[in-house]
Amino acid sequence: MDELGHREQAILAVERQGWVGPGAKERAIRERLGIAPVRYYQLLNALLDDPRALAHDPVTVNRLRRVRASRRDER
Repeated sequence: MDELGHREQAILAVERQGWVGPGAKERAIRERLGIAPVRYYQLLNALLDDPRALAHDPVTVNRLRRVRASRRDER
């Protein structure tokens, strides 16, 4: 199985970090990754379904999968 690319690893690293204050995460996404937050969340959502992401960082991926499932259930 191939490993995750640098950008995919960076996305998971952003998700592992805690964020203080409004807008801090979105600012970091623009500065660190050079992409718009909307695109970031599209990539993150796809990454959560990638088995390579689960192998790379199972704690973060499983946490985010639970959050995503919870939000879907609320709709």
